[in-house]
Amino acid sequence: MIIRHDFIEKNAFLLLVLTLVTIAIGGIVEVVPLFTIETTVEHVKGIRAYSPLEQRGRDIYVREGCYVCHSQQIRALRDEVERYGHFSLAAESMYDHPFQWGSKRIGPDLARVGGKYSSDWHYAHLINAQNLVPESLMPHYAFLADTPLETDDIAARLRTLRFVGVPYTDDDIANAAKDLAVQADPMGDNSDLLKRYPKAATVPGNGRIVTELDALVAYLQVLGTMVDFADPANEHLRQ
Repeated sequence: MIIRHDFIEKNAFLLLVLTLVTIAIGGIVEVVPLFTIETTVEHVKGIRAYSPLEQRGRDIYVREGCYVCHSQQIRALRDEVERYGHFSLAAESMYDHPFQWGSKRIGPDLARVGGKYSSDWHYAHLINAQNLVPESLMPHYAFLADTPLETDDIAARLRTLRFVGVPYTDDDIANAAKDLAVQADPMGDNSDLLKRYPKAATVPGNGRIVTELDALVAYLQVLGTMVDFADPANEHLRQ
């Protein structure tokens, strides 16, 4: 059957009806999958919510626009996998609001930067990148080392994230301020922190006050470290 487009275009009412039908179909295609999103994101062993300090570091990462120059998306292409590591998994961003995959790479991809460098290296690099990488275009973030981190609302932040699906427990929220402080204190007892947030890297803070730089380094040090690809439970994820 041949549809005469000129007939449809000349009939305003029919054109309106068909337009509404097309929009309705498109809307259904876009909306229906959202109700089954829990079944489309594969749960991978090791994935956890960010610790309070990591979460605040992520907030600063977004605030400073780091995602404009650094992607967090390793594609399943040989050259990318060889340079950056295992390709990115959707599950690794399941607790990001919003996720930071991106496509712009003025600087290298950061999806698996955690543990690649020492925390001291990150501090020095963020304060003055050119001291370590002379050809770097990255601006200086020394002011973060002198800016106290706002922590009064950390429990409220976690509670809000729980509302949108991040699985923070009542215990996590109750201990949020304590966990945040101990992760920035190399001399503190971080045993409880590690029970709640395995692999959370303690950063070498100044011992007096938690700064925004401490939080940002904690966030960078967790990126790509949650999933152990050598674990038999994750054998299906291996390349």
